[in-house]
Amino acid sequence: MNCTKEYKEHIEYTFHAFCKIVIHHAAITAARTAGRKQKHEISLEYLAEEKHYPFATEDEYFKAPEQYEEYPVSFCGDTVIFYNGLLAKALSRLPRQEQEMIYSDS
Repeated sequence: MNCTKEYKEHIEYTFHAFCKIVIHHAAITAARTAGRKQKHEISLEYLAEEKHYPFATEDEYFKAPEQYEEYPVSFCGDTVIFYNGLLAKALSRLPRQEQEMIYSDS
């Protein structure tokens, strides 16, 4: 098939026009998408000024553990320290034999 120079130029110009149209519509779609996204997003300035939300939070993972109140209870001549007062009180009210059973099982 013999193509003339004018026909090749026509094909090239047509292809360039098509590419320009595709790029133009892609830009319009990107602008619409960005507009929709911006419409639904809330700015950090608004949250900080109007709603008073802090920008950062503090993790409590690395804080030093709080010192709990200690409740010493004696079993079979050994002293066991509990940090739960109700548990220590309940165990100390048990009869001596049940206290020994619980202590020997643990």
